[in-house]
Amino acid sequence: MTDSIFEDALARLRQYGESAGVSHEVIESLMHPLSMLTASLPVRMDNGSKEYFTGYRCRYNNMLGPTKGGIRFHPNVSMPEVQALALWMTIKCALVGLPYGGAKGGIIVDPKNLSPMELERLSRAYVRAMADFIGPQTDIPAPDIYTNARIMGWMMNEYEAIKRIKAPSVITGKPVRLGGSLGREDATGRGAYLCIRELSKKHQLDPGKTTVAVQGFGNGGYNVARLLHDAGYHIVAISDSKGGIYSPEGFDVDSIYEEKQRTRRVQAMYCEQSVCECVDHDVISNEELLKLDVDILIPAALEGVITENNAASVNAKYIVEVANGPILSTADPIIEEKGITVIPDVLANAGGVTVSYFEWVQNRQGYKWTLDEVHTRLQEIMIEAFNEVWDLAEERNLSLRSAAYTLAIRRIGEAVEAHGTRDYFSK
Repeated sequence: MTDSIFEDALARLRQYGESAGVSHEVIESLMHPLSMLTASLPVRMDNGSKEYFTGYRCRYNNMLGPTKGGIRFHPNVSMPEVQALALWMTIKCALVGLPYGGAKGGIIVDPKNLSPMELERLSRAYVRAMADFIGPQTDIPAPDIYTNARIMGWMMNEYEAIKRIKAPSVITGKPVRLGGSLGREDATGRGAYLCIRELSKKHQLDPGKTTVAVQGFGNGGYNVARLLHDAGYHIVAISDSKGGIYSPEGFDVDSIYEEKQRTRRVQAMYCEQSVCECVDHDVISNEELLKLDVDILIPAALEGVITENNAASVNAKYIVEVANGPILSTADPIIEEKGITVIPDVLANAGGVTVSYFEWVQNRQGYKWTLDEVHTRLQEIMIEAFNEVWDLAEERNLSLRSAAYTLAIRRIGEAVEAHGTRDYFSK
C-alpha cells in the first residue's frame, strides 16, 4: 500500500484537477515534487555501536510561499509516502489560505526502540543532513506521527548551532518556552472538532444523540475525541495501533487518555482523581471499529485504512478524516454510493498547520498571542474554509473532497497563471 500511496494521491489530483477549470500547466506543475532529499543518518547508540537510519524531506510546491510540513518517525516511512503527504499539504495550505506550499519529512525508525538520548541524537542528525534544505523562509518543519514539541526543540537548537543564529521560526510545534505557540498542542483535533460542529449545524445533529468512533488515539485523535466528549457527543469506540474498545454507553475520554499514559494501552477506564475502575466494554480490532454502526467515524491513525476491499462495510453516516489519506481514491466511489458524507483530510486536519502558521508569524514578529487569540483566529479560518467548501459542493453538486480540491487547485492556478502559461505566451 505504501508504495502506491503517491500514485493514489496523484490519481485524485488528476481527477479533481480536470473539473477545477484550470489550465493543463497548473495540474502538470502539481504532478511533480519540487525537490526531494534522501539522507543516511549515522547515530551513536547507547551501547557504543553506530547505526544508520534513512531520512527523507520533500519540498513539493512553493508557488504560494515557503514549504511547510511535519516530520514523522515511523518504521513504514517511505519516499512515496513522504511525497504524497507533501502533496496533500500543498492542497491543504492553499485551501485554508495560508501563504505556504507543501512539504513533508520522515525517518524510517521505530522510536519506541530508542532511548531518550538516542532519540535526541537521531533528531539532531536529521537536521544536520537537512540544514541547507530547510529554513525560516524556505521550508519549515513541524511535528507529525511519533514526534513532539521536545523533538522540535532539539531540531531547532541543532539548526541554530549550525547556522550560528537564533532562528525560532525555522520549526513550529516547539515547546512554548522555546518560541512555541499556545494552542498548538490540540490544534489538529480542534480544527476537526470545529468542522464537525459546522457539519452538525448543517445536518441538525444533536450532540447528545450522536455516536462517534475514533480510530487512532494519538495527538489528533485524542484531542478531537476530548473536545467532542466535552461538547456532549457520545464517544463509543476508541482504538490505537494495538486494538480498540467499544461500548454503546460511551466512554470518558480523559480517563482513557490518563490510563494510556500510564500503561501505553487503550483501556476502558473511568477515573475520579487517582482512583480508576474498568467499565463494561467490548474489545475490538481496528478493522471492526471501521465497520461500527455509528453516526461519525473519525480515522485518525495512518493513511490507507479504508480501501476498495472494506469500504462497503463502513456503516457510519459521516467520516471525518483526521489522519492524512485514510480513504484511498479507489474507495471513494463506494463511499459516495453509500451516501456517506466525508469531510476530507485537507480540510478536517488543517488546524495543525494553521496554528503552526500562527507560531511562525509570532516568531517572525517577536510577539506572543494569547490562547484566546489563537483559538479565535483558528475558528475564523476553519469555519470560513468549511463554509467555502460546503457552498461550492452545494452549488455544483460535488462531494466535499471534490469541492476542497477545486478551491485549492484554483488558488494555486491563479499563482501559476500570474507568471504566464501557454495561453498567455501563445497570443
